[in-house]
Amino acid sequence: MKNNIRVERARLRISQQELADAIGVTRQTIYAIENDKFIPSTELALKMSAYFGKTVNELFSL
Repeated sequence: MKNNIRVERARLRISQQELADAIGVTRQTIYAIENDKFIPSTELALKMSAYFGKTVNELFSL
């Protein structure tokens, strides 16, 4: 699964830690998602989409 999390973080100029704090996960989780080592749960994907103001489909693709 590919994702645009790193791109969206760069667009907003926020760190992995800032994103992690905002959605209630660890920085390591954000790192793992960005590097395709972890596929987020539906709940986590929805939290990220709400945070970035994007749809889940805009953030993640197969």
